[in-house]
Amino acid sequence: MPPNILLITADDMNWDALGAFGCPNANTTPHLDQLAAEGMRFDHAHVTISVCQPSRSAMMTGRYPHHSGGEGFFHLRKPGIPLLPECLRNAGYRVGILGKYGHSTPYESFRWDEEKDIHDLGHGRNPKIYANYAHAFIENTAEAQKPFFLMLNIHDPHRPFYGNDPREWYQDTDPCPALTPSKIFHEDEITVPGFLEDLPEVRKEVAEYYSSVRRGDDTIGAVLKVLRETNLEENTLVVFLSDNGMAFPFAKTNCYLNSTKTPFLMKWPGHIPPGSSCNDHMISGIDLMPTLLEAAGAPLPDHMDGYSFLPLLHGNRQAEREQVFTQFHQTAGKMNYPIRCVQNRRFGYMFNAWSNGEREFRNESQSGRTMKAMCEAAETHPEIAARVNLFLYRQVEELYDFDNDPHARKNLIEDPAYREILWELQAQLEQWMIEHADPALTAFRNRSDPDALAAYMQQQVQELGGTI
Repeated sequence: MPPNILLITADDMNWDALGAFGCPNANTTPHLDQLAAEGMRFDHAHVTISVCQPSRSAMMTGRYPHHSGGEGFFHLRKPGIPLLPECLRNAGYRVGILGKYGHSTPYESFRWDEEKDIHDLGHGRNPKIYANYAHAFIENTAEAQKPFFLMLNIHDPHRPFYGNDPREWYQDTDPCPALTPSKIFHEDEITVPGFLEDLPEVRKEVAEYYSSVRRGDDTIGAVLKVLRETNLEENTLVVFLSDNGMAFPFAKTNCYLNSTKTPFLMKWPGHIPPGSSCNDHMISGIDLMPTLLEAAGAPLPDHMDGYSFLPLLHGNRQAEREQVFTQFHQTAGKMNYPIRCVQNRRFGYMFNAWSNGEREFRNESQSGRTMKAMCEAAETHPEIAARVNLFLYRQVEELYDFDNDPHARKNLIEDPAYREILWELQAQLEQWMIEHADPALTAFRNRSDPDALAAYMQQQVQELGGTI
């Protein structure tokens, strides 16, 4: 019998929020750390686009957003593209989803066999309710005598964070303490990520974020317990990843390392050695669909951009996994900020087609304490002022050396010592754009011409709507 598949996603969980990936804060994710100990950790996994609905559309189609028409917060603009749950259902699976229903259903017409969304799940943050619905889905599937595909989408640690979330959430849940994390983090026990500024209000918000990380881990632990109690653990392939980085400046809705790098785990008893890791290959969100279909023995549809990394689970090597290509198009607020990026294990190069020195970046990450505190500190601290200015206005091109600058604080685009690296990455990105018919190719080739970039921005608005 083909394996059951439990695909777990967290919402905005940074790659290094897990202990298994070196989180500097103790006891953030005990259940995910246990999952890592029982399976394989991928040290260089990236989502294709760092915002939730487009990220999931790439996972559900195995295609780059400009190929599927899933660039923004809308259903796919291109009809007839095969979907992961659809292909699995055609192969005999029963398919269900808990949480992020709209963001994980690329076509409005697609119907899951069972689905529950945020309001059914204690605001997407109640471990007990998730576990109950997961158990019911598994029982119903057993009665149908089919393997299952369950997409489990945890809404933590998306904003609002624990301690800053609506009080009414705690008045309409049963029991009320269900939304309280098993561990609450405080400002004096956390490490502020190196790409942010260590300011009191930043520290407070990061602590709230980690409390939400822990609550998300609580939910995942509750569902994994259901898997054990139903005696399905041995024949279930469990996959965990985050849809994008944390909702802070220089992470979510961008193409920085902390935007797209994701904590990727897989457990498959009898197929994946416990406690193993893959640290010399890079995988992408578009590779998830072909990998799961191959594991299920299901036919692979034509024209997917991703390809299966199933051989890596058995310790084999694969060619063409030295870099990943990521992109960004449009925020949830319908603002267009087209970005293209190529990253390898050491360097990252970005092309910001939207940056013209005047256009200002606006996203969800600026809605909390952190950006406000950084802007206030910028008034008296020139280094923080430069950091805020970079975030708001960028440059057309950025280049970072992660070995020497893991938090991407020094743009090397003008550094002559990195000129050959720059040329190599520019050539790789251009070749990828040619091979994948990227509509940004002309703008990239004319990136020093403001008129060419302006024309591409207008093209973005015509194709995707929104504003610039």
